[in-house]
Amino acid sequence: MAQHVVIGSGPIGSKVARLLADRGETVRIVTRSGSGPEHALIERAAADASDARRLTELAEGAEVIYNCANPKYTEWAKRWFPMNNAMIAAARASGAVYAITGNLYGYGPQPGGRMTESTPLTAPGRKGRIRNRMWQDALESGVRTFEARGSDYVGAGTAGIFSTVLLPAIRKGRAAWGPAVMDVPHTFTYTGDMATTLVTLARDERSYGKGWHVPSPAPVTIREMAERYCELTGQPKLKVHGLPRFVMRTAGLVVPIARELAEMDYQFYAPFVMDSSLTEKTFGLSPTNLDVALRETAAAADETAARTM
Repeated sequence: MAQHVVIGSGPIGSKVARLLADRGETVRIVTRSGSGPEHALIERAAADASDARRLTELAEGAEVIYNCANPKYTEWAKRWFPMNNAMIAAARASGAVYAITGNLYGYGPQPGGRMTESTPLTAPGRKGRIRNRMWQDALESGVRTFEARGSDYVGAGTAGIFSTVLLPAIRKGRAAWGPAVMDVPHTFTYTGDMATTLVTLARDERSYGKGWHVPSPAPVTIREMAERYCELTGQPKLKVHGLPRFVMRTAGLVVPIARELAEMDYQFYAPFVMDSSLTEKTFGLSPTNLDVALRETAAAADETAARTM
């Protein structure tokens, strides 16, 4: 019997599992393939996270169930609700806290781009509505639950705009072209801070029934992120260029993933600023320096490059 059950072994799930195991607590990490970090206190289990019966068996006696899953964008409508419902059922059966890795999609575009925990969840887009329905289902289930909401991720293994647009261009020594305005403020969340927030709030009853913003550094522009990374790694300054908004939307007419990305493009064509001061003040947490996240990203990129040589 594990004290904690983590669903998903991506950047967040793996960090949550390691953080708990390094504290001497037992963890069962659940993925379709049975993958996950290696540690004496981490057990890896293969299961479909939408199978409520199997998930309930795996979570028997657990104190916390962490939803760190991340279906493909194109599969959200099909996969998220069965998975969320199965995790809720497992939490109800075991009496566990249901800790949800959330994002800012539920708010939708905001005047001035600033979001706090009191910002209404009024997203007009499909993915925002899916996240809001999931959150409401968790709240109405009667289980002890909370949602830790982060912005665009930075850190090893992430798939945000930094790692998919800027990093490949830096590695190849060419200019970066991305679907964004490069000089508007944008909040980036370090994956390690998301993991710390989930683990901390899971054992603090003040968090239950609410959404909380993950402590994150002050917003920076995408251009500033690129310059900071290049300075830290001693590489030539990167030239960054923004693509017009219509490019991704036009591509979305025939490419499904482009269509999904275009729905969320408001995050990158206007200020996108998350205020995490309430979480910091309530739980005594603080964001990791952005340079730490960028150095971790650089180390992971070097490791990947070395393996492919």
